[in-house]
Amino acid sequence: MTEVIKHECGIAMVRLLKPLAYYQQKYGSYMYGLNKLYLLMEKQHNRGQEGAGLACVKLHAQPAEEFIYRERAMGTGAIQEIFGNVRNQIQNTPHDPTDAEWAALHLPFAGEVYMGHLRYSTTGRSGLSYVHPFLRRGNWRSRNLLLCGNFNMTNVDEIFGSIVAQGQHPRSYADTFVLLEQLGHALDRENQRLYDRYKQEGLGDIEITEAIENNLNIAEILKKPSRIWDGGYVICGMTGSGDMFSFRDPRGIRPAFYYADDEIVVVASERPVIQTAMNVQVEQVRELQPGECLVVNRRGEMHIEQILQPLNYSACSFERIYFSRGSDVDIYRERKELGRYLAPQILKSINYDLEHTVFSFIPNTAEVAWYGMLEGLDSYLSEQKLARIRQAGEHLTDEELRQILSLKVRSEKVAIKDIKLRTFIAEGDTRDDLAAHVYDITYGTVAPGVDNLVVIDDSIVRGTTLRQSIIKILDRLHPKKIIIVSSSPQVRFPDCYGIDMSRMGEFIAFKAAMELLKERGMQSVIDEVYRKSKAQQNLPKEEVVNYVKEIYAPFTQEEVSQKIAQMLTSDDITAQVEIIYQTLEGLHQAIPGHPGDWYFSGNYPTPGGNRLVNNAFVNFMEGADSKRQQ
Repeated sequence: MTEVIKHECGIAMVRLLKPLAYYQQKYGSYMYGLNKLYLLMEKQHNRGQEGAGLACVKLHAQPAEEFIYRERAMGTGAIQEIFGNVRNQIQNTPHDPTDAEWAALHLPFAGEVYMGHLRYSTTGRSGLSYVHPFLRRGNWRSRNLLLCGNFNMTNVDEIFGSIVAQGQHPRSYADTFVLLEQLGHALDRENQRLYDRYKQEGLGDIEITEAIENNLNIAEILKKPSRIWDGGYVICGMTGSGDMFSFRDPRGIRPAFYYADDEIVVVASERPVIQTAMNVQVEQVRELQPGECLVVNRRGEMHIEQILQPLNYSACSFERIYFSRGSDVDIYRERKELGRYLAPQILKSINYDLEHTVFSFIPNTAEVAWYGMLEGLDSYLSEQKLARIRQAGEHLTDEELRQILSLKVRSEKVAIKDIKLRTFIAEGDTRDDLAAHVYDITYGTVAPGVDNLVVIDDSIVRGTTLRQSIIKILDRLHPKKIIIVSSSPQVRFPDCYGIDMSRMGEFIAFKAAMELLKERGMQSVIDEVYRKSKAQQNLPKEEVVNYVKEIYAPFTQEEVSQKIAQMLTSDDITAQVEIIYQTLEGLHQAIPGHPGDWYFSGNYPTPGGNRLVNNAFVNFMEGADSKRQQ
């Protein structure tokens, strides 16, 4: 994506199922689990950009010694910083590096249960206090709770109200703080239930503590609180006594994968990350299904439990288009298909003139879709060659045959990003001029005034970089026509489940539709949508309707695309500019297993989504287009 849409959060969990001495003997280090956590996090570094954190629970720490260790840091270098701090703590603790049993009892971060998190904020809040994992402390190990996740709740107000109604006094309104207190209270109640039971059975205090630690019911802790959650989430947690869980939302909006054998259980946001870190095959990595929770108890017993019944399956398609690593076998194939399905629209745009058209891609994340696009064009060209050969029949000369067979789809590396330049671009009068040079072009790849230039992007959301930089720099090659192709459909609606797309005014498709309404004397449509949206602001979320769809209803996708092209083409551009977007039908054909398309269609999978888009439009109309609308 040429303009950066910041990534979702990434999660990683590791549970060692053998004593540390086992890994010391087999793999040469009792820090085997910590090393795997580092790999899982570093391989997901393309996700969280604002901070990172890790936590460790030691199962065998002695009283008066720490049993929970946590490190957090801000910034893009946070992973290196936190693991550097961990390494320093280990090195600064005098110990025998071959004594795994001593390490399991006393050495910092030499534990059996690990949690890692890469953070990107979708709430507008920043600072170390907002970096996961969050920790709720207590003197009984089983009452300690560590929490992290890849999620965004649309109804924090309801969750907040529910815990206040119980008599709690939350110290923050942020969704992770609220969930920590909500689940922490549920953990306390489960502890108390078990305490009362074992006390009645006549157990002594130490026996009761051990019985509680060995018999916490994670499913019961999660079931009641999660009933009111509205959002997309993978919630991960660890108790101080060693229970570990990872819980996916019932619509499967956010992804989670796991691998387990007799030595280790690992969880991560992406499948190829686990494959690489654990050196396992794709079929050995399982996907956590909607509403399921992976639980590993203190004794190291793993099971999958259905916490919430699956609802309308809405796995995020943007996850596949942009966020996840393209090294995943299915994602690679899907991104190629996205490019291939665009071939008919592209051919129509260039009037089927492949001989005088050059195909390229910007940025590198669009390269896989570019391969698919080329395959689609090659298939068309092969059919054309076959038809010409059949038409000529036996009268075809060798020279004519060579000429037909020499026809090919022309592909070039037209644009190259100058990463260094971005660091010098600041606000001010010269910003646009500097931004125009973020990309370099390869001169001589296009015949001036003769060739069309087709460039594919994985998504066009705001269009800022296209207008300020890409179209201007491509125009220097003097193509007859510049065609910018998006492998995803028009982003028309905000996201509320963890992606940084929350404001109506930042979408170029929305701006284009609004301009078309005004140009065609249809201001009444805007006024009516505002009136209806404003009227339902105080309704329960279940009753809110997405009236913003009516902004787009009068126009075809092509009309909106034409307006976008006009808005992104400055007066100094000499080439004709056209924008082509993927269709919703093409999206679902290419990515059939991930039907969540609310940012394109406005069909939100949860009631909270309709409330968000409603409030986002009202805020836009009232000039209060804030970072987050609840």
